[in-house]
Parts: sequence; structure tokens; C-alpha cells
Amino acid sequence: MTTQPAEAIHVQGLEKSYHKVLALRGVDFDVARGSIFALLGSNGAGKTTVVKILSTLLKADAGTVNVNGFDAATQAADVRESISLTGQFAAVDEILSGRENLVLVAHLRHLSDPGKVADDLLDRFSLTDAAARRVATYSGGMRRRLDIAMSLVGNPQIIFLDEPTTGLDPEARIEVWEAVKELAERGTTVLLTTHYLEEAEQLADRIAILRDGRIVVNGTLLELKQLLPPAKVEYVEKQPTLEDVFLAIVGHGHGDAGSDRNVGTDD
Repeated sequence: MTTQPAEAIHVQGLEKSYHKVLALRGVDFDVARGSIFALLGSNGAGKTTVVKILSTLLKADAGTVNVNGFDAATQAADVRESISLTGQFAAVDEILSGRENLVLVAHLRHLSDPGKVADDLLDRFSLTDAAARRVATYSGGMRRRLDIAMSLVGNPQIIFLDEPTTGLDPEARIEVWEAVKELAERGTTVLLTTHYLEEAEQLADRIAILRDGRIVVNGTLLELKQLLPPAKVEYVEKQPTLEDVFLAIVGHGHGDAGSDRNVGTDD
């Protein structure tokens, strides 16, 4: 019996170039099983490129990428069986009902009882009452929850969420946050990219900030906040927010704030 590694994802020395422009410059990080790992970065930092390589949609130029114990370069089929990817926009069929969308994906995955799979996921994501409605009538939050539910057909061990709440209103965003938290509580490993710093604060067990193709900090929220001294306002100590940390590192590129740091690890 093969023992699975403690890390659901292991990335070391990851490099990727586009037309001689180096997009990833030696990215290193690990994601523990059953945890939520948030990858932050400005536009063009390389977040989506990392996700595409992890999900075998792109090949790395150099480095080691191991997903669920499988090498992404040589065991791509095994990696795909272990994961699911939810992109920046909901990939649902608006003509079909919510239940029909789920049944369709279950058929495509050759599952034995597509109807039961669909009903279980509708219940899990609080969509049972809307199961027979066309998805065109769903709110933004409902569509995103359905999209994530579709990603879970077949019970993948790892799910990648690329900016899962882009374009959603605050109420819908909270709905998605609750769905993501439940994934981790049930043992699913979640790697998400996001532009919303509050999202990372609310969800992530560990946060990495990607800048110019490198991981410049990697740690828990508390560890990242400790990178900046607390501000004192009217004699009351104020801890820095994740936004303060993020902007200090990637905001203007001045000083030495962008130097590589791996917080809370021995690397």
C-alpha cells in the first residue's frame, strides 16, 4: 500500500517563460492536505500560470511539481484524476437546470448513479430548492456555488479555484466563502488565487505572495502580519492588516520589501 505524502502539493524551483519573458522564476511552496492555501499577487504576477501548470494545462520549463503524489510532468493523467479546476468565470450551462448540469458532468465522469450524485451535491451546496430551475435564473452566488459543486463531481482530492469570487457582490462572495470552508472541513485540499485580500484573510490557513514570478513571502496570516511593526494610534496598538503587508511588498517596488522570505519554515 502506497503512503501518500503529507503535502498535497509540492512545488520546487518552478520556472516558466513566454516568448523569452520569464514568468516564473523559481517558485517554491508546499500545500498541506486538507488545508486552504491562498496565492496572492498583482495582475501579471504569475498566479494563473502556476495554477495551469499544477493542473497540467501547461508544462513547466524547469522545476519539480508534485500533485497528490504524482509528478505533473510524467504522470499528468494521474494528476488529472486527483484534481478539479474552477476558473475565473462560472462554467455552467444556463439553458439547463442546476440538477441537469450536475447530472451531465456525472455522466461525463462515468459515475454509476448520476442522479444521486447530483442530488447529494445540490443538498450540500443548499441548491435543492433551485434544482429544477434554469441556471439563467440563478444569482451570481448560486451560479458560483453550482460551478464549485460541478467541480466536486467524482470527489477530487484537490481543487484549484482561480479567483473564485471575481465579479460577485459581497453577499454572494460570503456564500462562496462558506462553500470553500466546507470543502476544507471535509478534507478537500484547496488552492485558490485571489485579488481580494479579505478573502485570503477569511479563508486561508497559509498565504503566499507572488511578485515578479517569485514567492516573496509565505506564511500564516499571523506570521505575515508580524513582518510589519504594529502602528500606534492614540496609544492603542494596531496590528498591520494583510493589505498593509501586501502593499508593502508589491506596492511600489521600492526598498528591500520585495526580498524573498519564507515565513515560518526552515527553507
